Amino acid sequence: MSKVERFEDLKVWQLARELCKVIHKLTLKDHFSKDFKLVGQIKSSSGSVMDNIAEGFERDGNKEFIQFLSISKGSCGETRSQL
Repeated sequence: MSKVERFEDLKVWQLARELCKVIHKLTLKDHFSKDFKLVGQIKSSSGSVMDNIAEGFERDGNKEFIQFLSISKGSCGETRSQL
């Protein structure tokens, strides 16, 4: 099995990025667009899913990466709750 050199190559990061794109499109729709606070919160939490995967990958080892994956999972739960 080959070593992953960049977080962009992680399938989980790619899926998190797709989640961000979908959330962005949803927040442009009428039922979301006028609720500015919710739009900000859901964009932030969905972005955190992707960002924490990237940040953890760039840290110094598996222990920290696992910790950031846990944080990312929490942000994913927050996004689901907001939906």
